[in-house]
Amino acid sequence: MSLFRSFQWVLRTRVGIPATVAVTSTARKMSDLSNKVQQDLVVTEKRGPVFLIGINRPHVRNCVNNQTALQLLEAFKTFEKDKTSLAAVFHGKDGVFCAGLDLKELATGTVHEKYGIGETEVAPMGPSRLQLSKPVIAAVDGYAVAGGLEMTLFADLRVVEEDAIMGVFCRRFGVPLIDGGTVRLPQLIGLSRALDLILTGRPIGAHEALEFGLANRVVPKGKALESAIELANQIAMFPQECMRADRLSAYYGMYDSQSFAESMEFEFRNGRGILDKESVKGAKRFTEGVGRGGSFDAFKPKL
Repeated sequence: MSLFRSFQWVLRTRVGIPATVAVTSTARKMSDLSNKVQQDLVVTEKRGPVFLIGINRPHVRNCVNNQTALQLLEAFKTFEKDKTSLAAVFHGKDGVFCAGLDLKELATGTVHEKYGIGETEVAPMGPSRLQLSKPVIAAVDGYAVAGGLEMTLFADLRVVEEDAIMGVFCRRFGVPLIDGGTVRLPQLIGLSRALDLILTGRPIGAHEALEFGLANRVVPKGKALESAIELANQIAMFPQECMRADRLSAYYGMYDSQSFAESMEFEFRNGRGILDKESVKGAKRFTEGVGRGGSFDAFKPKL
């Protein structure tokens, strides 16, 4: 008797459950469990104006497989579309930001065939080709290496715990940087320092990352997420159209402009419309005493 028929016989004779019903019910539960696992690869949460996006594969140090990449892309698209979400915080669950691409999946030799450029928004790590209109802050703890390092570069700012490790660890295994690492890293920290990390693959600690300009803040262990949320709330307190216009002008000047003159022209055209929308109102607040002496008291988030 086959194992399947034996299972049916036990259900019918000893448990009193029709075999087809029991098997169907079991299959449905297994399918539901599988779907839940897939859905939970990335978790999102709204906290006021801040949108949290977390990689949830702690058993593999939050490395990103194909399904996780797709879910990350959708999560960031949701953040971009949500008008009430003014800043995002990108993090990894359970003490590790991200250990990069899932090499076990890559080792099968088939997943990489899905990677494309131009015709698709999906990068190997998911959202790295997106150009968002709103700021993203990476809360970095544990390891942010290989593709995980590239994901921190996708963010505007990086809040890094004092014992965190960053680096191009994929150098050891012949896995290239194809999620913006060679594009963003030299722009952020300069070509010489970028090549130091890219060519050697060496680990870099939080304080050296701060010296390089790779980290924007260094915080105590266990405080990256909390500090990143606080920073995101602070950014959300400012006049948003002005902040986004200045952010866009900075990125345009860094990546898209062909000359200083073009950058200056874009900055002016991009910012001119803000004067009537937010600047006049802001200037009136200043004349009424708000922000005098460099004070930010009126712009502190009410948590």
